[in-house]
Amino acid sequence: MKYRRVLLVSAVVTLAFVSGGWLLQGPQTGGAQAYERERLFEEVLSHVARYYVDTVTTSDLYDMAIEGMLDRLNDPYTAFLRPEVYEELNINTTGDYGGVGIRIESRDQWITIVGPLADTPGDRAGLQAGDLIVEINGMSTKGWTTAQAADVMRGEPGTDVELKIGRAGIPEPMDFTITRARIHVNFVEGRSMVAPGVGYVQLTSVSREAPQELRVAVDQLRAEGAKSLILDLRANPGGILEQGVAIADLFLDRGDVVVEMKGRARGASQTFTAGTEESWHDMPIVVLVGRNTASAAEIISGALQDHDRALVLGTRTFGKGVAYVVLPLSETEALSVTTSRWYTPSGRSIDRPVPTFSQQIVSRPVSGQVDSSASDTVEYRSASGRLLQGGGGIVPDVNLPDTLDAGEQTFARVLGADLPKYRDVIARYSLDLKGQGVITSQDFQVTDAMLEEFHNRLRARGVEMPDSVWVGARDLVADQFGFEIARNVFGREAELLRRIKHDIQVSRAVELLRTSPTQEQLLASVRGN
Repeated sequence: MKYRRVLLVSAVVTLAFVSGGWLLQGPQTGGAQAYERERLFEEVLSHVARYYVDTVTTSDLYDMAIEGMLDRLNDPYTAFLRPEVYEELNINTTGDYGGVGIRIESRDQWITIVGPLADTPGDRAGLQAGDLIVEINGMSTKGWTTAQAADVMRGEPGTDVELKIGRAGIPEPMDFTITRARIHVNFVEGRSMVAPGVGYVQLTSVSREAPQELRVAVDQLRAEGAKSLILDLRANPGGILEQGVAIADLFLDRGDVVVEMKGRARGASQTFTAGTEESWHDMPIVVLVGRNTASAAEIISGALQDHDRALVLGTRTFGKGVAYVVLPLSETEALSVTTSRWYTPSGRSIDRPVPTFSQQIVSRPVSGQVDSSASDTVEYRSASGRLLQGGGGIVPDVNLPDTLDAGEQTFARVLGADLPKYRDVIARYSLDLKGQGVITSQDFQVTDAMLEEFHNRLRARGVEMPDSVWVGARDLVADQFGFEIARNVFGREAELLRRIKHDIQVSRAVELLRTSPTQEQLLASVRGN
């Protein structure tokens, strides 16, 4: 399996609130007219609260009005942030929260530990990838969502949480009392030497600590012998604008334009430039992008592409080219408001209209396909004169889709609504192998016997398909099963390394970098492609 071989459609998650709310229409040219509309609003609200067939509190009606007003702006990034959303936003931008420090997901109706974060309470307590959290504070977690489990496990540093853990190979669940601590999530993942002289870094978010974390990671790769770099932004939904500029600054020279913002409000129009000299002049760079590369991650890839500092490889990015401010309304609620659009150094607009949910389902393009509706007749050029494509998002220099082949697509269609059962079988079988102790090397092979047993377990769960369909997807299943085994037996780092080895976009980047010792040669190697 390659990086692209996943059966779940990934999408950039945006804040969208749809309600039956309404917005008063009419000219807003004077204070008297505004006062009349305000009076009318209060009168309508009063009548609905008193006479509507179902009981609706005045507080709920005000919430509906807020959400309805913002919905009519047709902007998914201008939204009322309720407490749970505001809390997640803070965690995603700071990387900090109070908890035990584990990554979790729901598998086979149980909360499963993907892996503990290094040097956290969960790590020090001995929690392992593949462990099942069967109880939290005496409550069974069967059927819980990851959000439910995370909400209970998070809390004030210094307080305790009680976990009952099921582990492969151990007959009875084990009890853990873990003291919560301040957890910092490192958004630089998968740092590795993927070939002689070629380093790889995956950046999963543009958080407050991301520039320094990335600098440390690249310096470590340099110390290990890296002469060139692959910067993977494919799963990066963005983050903080200023940190995106700071990351681009690591690769650009002082004074180079990173991004230009244009907006109506005072201070919304600004030009951001690199403030320091580049740290690694002699390293050719390939930036990997895809449809889930968005926001500040697009600023980084666009700036490096426009200044000829990196070759961009993959598929067109998401196209979230707007900046918004988050205005706290209370300790637990906030308002995000779009204030400006941003443009790459060559003048390309990153933004493209966001389709409605129904439009995304009906007209979702094939992975890697350039969206012809996002056209731009203006000609853009990089610093050296290379032709660049506009129309929203960042269009890569090398368009390399990473999609399922025909047999794998057929398998995905036949599997359909049975996908959760398929994932449960992957999880349970991999944990059984872990408990049996038969996987002893990270270079293990998924054998024909293991795949036959996998197929039998699928049938036992009621998942039937023609043998021809199963045969057409054997490589896909073997790869996905291998990733799960690697993670549960050896940890998340082993899983990431195995994924990288099976990744056609990484392989292509390695091929280009190993034959191009300078950035100029790297760009020249694909000119005209």
